[in-house]
Amino acid sequence: MTTLDNPTLALALTVILRPAIQSDLPKLEWYGQYTHFRNLFRRTFREQEQGRRVMLIADCNDFPIGHVFIQIGGGQSRLADGNRRAYLYSLRVMEMFRGQGIGSRLLQEAEVIAAEAGFGWTTIAAAKDNPRARQLYERSGYRVFMEDAGNWSYVDHEGRVRYVHEPCWILEKQLRLR
Repeated sequence: MTTLDNPTLALALTVILRPAIQSDLPKLEWYGQYTHFRNLFRRTFREQEQGRRVMLIADCNDFPIGHVFIQIGGGQSRLADGNRRAYLYSLRVMEMFRGQGIGSRLLQEAEVIAAEAGFGWTTIAAAKDNPRARQLYERSGYRVFMEDAGNWSYVDHEGRVRYVHEPCWILEKQLRLR
C-alpha cells in the first residue's frame, strides 16, 4: 500500500427502531443542527408519555440517526383525527446514513404502529421543494390527495417564535394489517 492508495474499511452497523426515551432528547438536536427544535422535541415527548404521539427512533450505538413522529391523538381532522387517520411527520435521517433504507424502514414501522393502534389510514407531508421525500412516499404506496400552504410556527430554544412557510403535498395511504 502506498500513500496514493485509498484504503477502505467496510462497516456493518446495527440500527434498532424503538420509541424515544428521555435521554434521546438532547441527541435529537444532532450536534446543533436542530437545536431550534428543542422545545418541539420536548413537547412531542410529553405527548408520547400521554399516549397522543409516538417518537420512533432509528438508534445506532445509542444515538438517534433517524426518526419519524406519529400523531395518533386528534388534531387536524384531515391529517390525524384520533380515530381513522394517524399523521406521520418529521421523518428525518442523518445525511451520512441516507440511501441505506433507514427512512423506508422508519416509515414501514410507523405504519405498523398506526395499524396496530386501529388506524386505517396514515398521512404525511412532503415539502414541494423536497422531491426525494415525495418519491420515497409514493414508492411506499402513498398518493397525493391535497396541497397545504405549509404555514406554521413554533417557539425555538431561545423563546423566539419562528414562522415557517413550507408549501407541501399531503399524501395518504390506506393501511392493511399484516
